[in-house]
Amino acid sequence: MVHKYVPPPDDPEIVHTDDWLIVIDKPSGLLSVPGRGPEKADCAITRIQKAWPDALTVHRLDMSTSGLLLFARSKDAQRELSRQFEAGRVEKTYIADVWGRPDSQHGLVDLPLITDWPNRPRQKVDREIGKPSQTRYLISQSSAVASRMSLTPLTGRSHQLRVHMAELGHPILGDELYAHDEAERIATRLHLHAAELAFTHPQSGSPMRFQSPCPFNLP
Repeated sequence: MVHKYVPPPDDPEIVHTDDWLIVIDKPSGLLSVPGRGPEKADCAITRIQKAWPDALTVHRLDMSTSGLLLFARSKDAQRELSRQFEAGRVEKTYIADVWGRPDSQHGLVDLPLITDWPNRPRQKVDREIGKPSQTRYLISQSSAVASRMSLTPLTGRSHQLRVHMAELGHPILGDELYAHDEAERIATRLHLHAAELAFTHPQSGSPMRFQSPCPFNLP
């Protein structure tokens, strides 16, 4: 089903800004960067550039994912921060509510991923030609129908957390692409939030760590 893009009216919360970078708390439903067509021009980077015209994209969050998103304020800062992402030196922690309860309290999902071209933007597991993809998970609490997890991606593939949880048999609640009907309908949005982001400041070399409270409740 194709849904009309209706971005949230409120601008993202500014978590931190200095002369080299900006950290925001992106709401669910807002694209990180422009999509195809003028109707998808409204996004996090264009909103931020209204106040900071020098803002540059460093990484992205899925439209349905909320949480911490980092922008650079110069080409040099963008280059250095992008290097940190590529080298795996950026720590990212997500909060997710998933359907059911996995057998193990914690674990590592190691399943290679590739774009499912006939069904884009879906991704899929492909053990022969997929790109290496690893996600650590830790269950923090459970209800009768769902579990809250802390997810740490060790790689940065598109839809990685969503596909990995679905492959475990415990899809993220509210996931229109990968969850079964019951798990999708139980939530009004995707229950995935970028809750923690840690990296090295591109100019000073100081450690930077930011946290964002989870905006949804475990059903």
